[in-house]
Amino acid sequence: MVSTVRPMMPEDVAASCRILNDIIEAGGTTAHEIPFSEALFRESFLTGVDLVCCHVAFDAGREIAGFQWLGISQDLPPDCADIATFARQDRAIRGVGRALFAETAQVALNLGFAEINATIRADNVPGLAYYAKMGFQHHSVSHSRPLKDGTPVDRISKRFILNRQ
Repeated sequence: MVSTVRPMMPEDVAASCRILNDIIEAGGTTAHEIPFSEALFRESFLTGVDLVCCHVAFDAGREIAGFQWLGISQDLPPDCADIATFARQDRAIRGVGRALFAETAQVALNLGFAEINATIRADNVPGLAYYAKMGFQHHSVSHSRPLKDGTPVDRISKRFILNRQ
């Protein structure tokens, strides 16, 4: 069970970096293929110029169960932010992604974004299912993007329309 979601802070970098590197090591569910140093992780997810926000979710034992980054991309319209979600693989808990997305979507809405984009590897079945459950709709496909080893994998972009009521 998720106990708390809050903005990522410097003291969250080591544990969050381990979560991402474990996912990279397992393979097949992230576009990232090279492990992050803590310094690169900090720059990419906490202090980067493209950062909009990054939240962490904690389990009942106050350990980080996952994190979600929202950023801007020159490949997207200015009112559309990019999202990436990473959940702990060992001792996984239900509801991490949903809890993170509730916070992230609210920040995006408050900052005036109209849409959130998620680009997912076509072979990442859990990722595709997660974003569909959150209400993301198919937007486009970038075909045969090569992995580090040359294997072509499609990238599927899904969009979430933020409700401005």
